[in-house]
Amino acid sequence: MAKTLLAYSEQANHVAPTTWRDYYELTKPKVVLLLLLTALVGMCLATDTWVDGWILLSGIVGIGMIASAAAVINHVVDHRIDGLMARTVNRPVVKGKVSVSRALLFAFALGASGFGLLWFFVNELTAMLTLASLVGYAVIYTMFLKRATPQNIVIGGLAGAAPPLLGWTAVTNEIHAHALLLVLIIFTWTPPHFWALAIHREKDYARAKVPMLPVTHGIEFTKTSVLGYTILLVLVCLLPYLVGMSHLIYLIGSLALNAGFVVWACRLKYACKEDTAIKTFRYSILHLMLLFVVLLVDHYLPLSL
Repeated sequence: MAKTLLAYSEQANHVAPTTWRDYYELTKPKVVLLLLLTALVGMCLATDTWVDGWILLSGIVGIGMIASAAAVINHVVDHRIDGLMARTVNRPVVKGKVSVSRALLFAFALGASGFGLLWFFVNELTAMLTLASLVGYAVIYTMFLKRATPQNIVIGGLAGAAPPLLGWTAVTNEIHAHALLLVLIIFTWTPPHFWALAIHREKDYARAKVPMLPVTHGIEFTKTSVLGYTILLVLVCLLPYLVGMSHLIYLIGSLALNAGFVVWACRLKYACKEDTAIKTFRYSILHLMLLFVVLLVDHYLPLSL
């Protein structure tokens, strides 16, 4: 199977010329858009009024460019193991449609432009924190943790959890406990989200010799871990309401969304079918997106008991 995937990727090198869509794919646009949603909510929750339009635009574009740069670096660093996995064998660097050198140049252009935008038009704190998140994801997680420990996504998830903090600091130029609470939510959400996908793609990770939890500790242990972290997520998601950061709309929405996540985690653990893991993964994406939308609605339409 591995030889077949590699042969396919080598064959693809001679098929189609590079297009803008290949560079667009390198940025992992769906992932970045979800990150930007959480950054936007962080911006809005940081102020009782509307966010300044220039800060909003500069912050979102700058954060998005640096997040995209991190995604491109991830494509480059992982292109060899991506060629061994069915899910990633068609990525542009694997297929040879974008060379490693051009991808790195593209990442540098994105990262430098985004950093400059944040530094000169938002604030230095946000620029530095966003750069730190790039280093955390593209270097610490992708280059080292991913290949070193089955707890890679737990430790490395901190970088992916940073956007709401970045949005908050873009508006206030300071780190606030409420912003860190938003980071904690995403940090706790990340393991059950990713491990559900890892269960679905366990054979791919085993073939690529990446020590994801299902490969090192088995699928059943990973299912238990997904359920445990999901229950922890339920408790963490109560904190914004308990500390007075959010109101009744958030409480109701959060409980409903987390109840759905617990149901899927229980199905994965106790009534698993062939497609349960990937459906749990897909629900987790919807869960986070809607959770932050609910936070936003609650902020502008607060209801209290």
